Amino acid sequence: MNLAKVSANGQITVPIEIRRLLNLKSGDKVLFVQKPNGEIVINNASAEAIYKAQNAFAGVAEDIGVFDEGDVQELVNEVRHGKNE
Repeated sequence: MNLAKVSANGQITVPIEIRRLLNLKSGDKVLFVQKPNGEIVINNASAEAIYKAQNAFAGVAEDIGVFDEGDVQELVNEVRHGKNE
């Protein structure tokens, strides 16, 4: 069990064990999700977005050469900066 104290500004420090488990780094965003039973779950928002993208590509990912997070990032970079850069 890990505890974190809420500051007067509503800020918390995520314990190191949790940062490691979620692969959180400085500047990352976290996602809070409330389950139907009221439980709150915290996720690495960047990782969550990648997993959603991978699921959206399910069945066609291999056809377009997307096999892992690195391939997704490469595809995003191509769209942002053009294929020839």
